[in-house]
Amino acid sequence: MTVEIRTITESDVKEWVRTTLTGFLTPAFPTDDDIAQRVKYGGLDRCQGAYDTHSGRCVATFRSFAQRLTVPGGASIPTTAVSGVVVAPTHRRRGILSRMMAADLAAARERGEVAATLIAAEYPIYGRYGFAPATSLCEWEIDTLRAGLDRRWAGPQDGGRVDLADAAEVREIGPQLHERLRALRPGVIDRDERWWKLATGLESVSWRPYKEKFHAVYRSADGEPEGLAVYTPADEKWTDAKTPDQTLAVRDLIAVTPAAERALWHFLCSIDWVRKVRTGYRAPDDLVPDLLPNRRAASIVTSADWLWVRLLDVVRALEARTYEHPGVLVLEVADPEGPAGGRYRLDATGERPVCAPTDEAPDLRLGIAELSALYLGDVSAARLAVLGRITEERPGAAALADDVFRTALRPWCPDIF
Repeated sequence: MTVEIRTITESDVKEWVRTTLTGFLTPAFPTDDDIAQRVKYGGLDRCQGAYDTHSGRCVATFRSFAQRLTVPGGASIPTTAVSGVVVAPTHRRRGILSRMMAADLAAARERGEVAATLIAAEYPIYGRYGFAPATSLCEWEIDTLRAGLDRRWAGPQDGGRVDLADAAEVREIGPQLHERLRALRPGVIDRDERWWKLATGLESVSWRPYKEKFHAVYRSADGEPEGLAVYTPADEKWTDAKTPDQTLAVRDLIAVTPAAERALWHFLCSIDWVRKVRTGYRAPDDLVPDLLPNRRAASIVTSADWLWVRLLDVVRALEARTYEHPGVLVLEVADPEGPAGGRYRLDATGERPVCAPTDEAPDLRLGIAELSALYLGDVSAARLAVLGRITEERPGAAALADDVFRTALRPWCPDIF
């Protein structure tokens, strides 16, 4: 079979979307409104389609879009976010994804994007393109009856307050809160205007219709919004004794102060009829279990990798973030299929880090996937060395890399894309 890969045009969108939905096992046909939204927001110049030249059908899709990724220290870097990756089961093992990925990463580097990101549905696929998991997440289920919190709680004791809000208020408050969160937590990505429209029902797509949600806002004593919780009932269950036994699902929770975080979780755990709270995907070091008097009331139900990162420009990436401990490292980076290979000297001893190509002897040899895994500070270089994924050329270099790269606050990405 011969396959042509090209950037799609407006006339291709309907079939392209249909192929994407089929790949994600979503048996839906895109409506005219769906197509109009994809044309309006989709950035067709960054959407690739693969077409079987015999049948003319679209057999693979690939999309990327501009994104900002927060790195340790609070700065953000421009990235290319990879999404909508589908290869039809009839056309696997023909190098289609490799061709599309190579074209997208080359274009991203040409645009000046520092890294690429994605959420991997299938773990084994993306390592061969230099991606690696750089953040992880946890989800807890809280037994509210065992948590030890006062279920008659009537509000914070710190002078703040929790108020219910509607979607219009969320569209006003939410973007500001999220931008404040981005400055605090590495791994958080930006949310554009359409994200908030979809999240609040102003827009929707036919295969994922909007469902109404509840919203609660925490305001400090001076009236400043500092937190937002979005939640829905996960079920409607009653016991045989006619006792409510419902589970509440947290769809989003932004807290930019400890007071907001404490107040919103206490609020969620004290809602009438609710016996269990599913926290949604949280940072692996989230405070929520330790905010409960009985920590064992929070059981981990999900623990997994999440945001994958692939560095494209090592110098700009390493200079963009800060380092909590000083150190100098020479890194020999292998990137056979990409632009990031070379030997680099990172000097994190001054007020601002400096990274540059060098001829000095390397302290560590590693692939671009391993450097990408280390980048946000959540992965241990010493552990990768034990696993044989990093070669230590100077004794103690892996331990030094852990001191330099690791962060006190673990990176977290709250979004899927």
